[in-house]
Amino acid sequence: MSKHLATRTSRNRVINIITVIILSVGGIVMIAPLLWMFTTSIKTKLEVYALPPVWWPSKPQWDTYVRMWSAGTILDGIKNSAIVSLTVTIVGTFTSSLAAFALAKLRVPGRNVIFIGLLSAIMIPFPTIMLPQFVMFSNLGWVDTLLPLIIPGLFGNIVMIFFLRQYLESVPNSLIEAAKIDGASYWKIFTRLIFPIIRPAVAAQFILWFMGIWNDYLAPIIYLNSPQNQTLQVVIANMNVTYATQRDYPLIMGASCIALVPILVVFVVFQRQIIESVALTGTKG
Repeated sequence: MSKHLATRTSRNRVINIITVIILSVGGIVMIAPLLWMFTTSIKTKLEVYALPPVWWPSKPQWDTYVRMWSAGTILDGIKNSAIVSLTVTIVGTFTSSLAAFALAKLRVPGRNVIFIGLLSAIMIPFPTIMLPQFVMFSNLGWVDTLLPLIIPGLFGNIVMIFFLRQYLESVPNSLIEAAKIDGASYWKIFTRLIFPIIRPAVAAQFILWFMGIWNDYLAPIIYLNSPQNQTLQVVIANMNVTYATQRDYPLIMGASCIALVPILVVFVVFQRQIIESVALTGTKG
């Protein structure tokens, strides 16, 4: 019996070692482009095109991050992206949570029809509605402002509503009924009972939505014309057009590194809730 146990332990150890090796290789493959982007930002122009490739510059050009601020409207881009991303995700996450709660736990007439209608909207690709939206926002005088990027998102995110609704299906209805018997209003039930339960799931969806809005390029390039109104991704794209012809890729890579910082900050802030969400999801069902 002990021999069989030792054999199984040895086999599990080998499987664990192989798993760690595979995951380590995958991690290196995924992080390598980011490391190359950073090292490129502190290289000279000659080192960027050198063969064989220069992995680390002989003398890091940290002044690239100083030149970057005067090379384009980076500061305006960061400010505009922050306004759009934070406003939409904070307000939109709240409205999405309310909608998910209503669709999952309230006896709303036709709630399943409403939910299916929301899911159907996901199937409509953005290029299909891009022109009608532009005409509508143009008639409202919102073109070349941040409003077309902010206002639609304030009413929620369909993917987040779907995810949170499914998450709430595991919450017993008896909890809500008991709270109602105790005299709690729906608002108090949501804020004090439901939201603490779904907070890990909200955090996971929040960071995904924030990443999507922060990295969005198509919608800003359609609606924003003035350099001072453009988001960071459009500013970087314009820098690419300007400085790629000058072979100044370190400058472009430096701006791209700066664009990654807010996403890393959001992930670090919400990483505990994200891990909780994955753990809870894995233990359900």
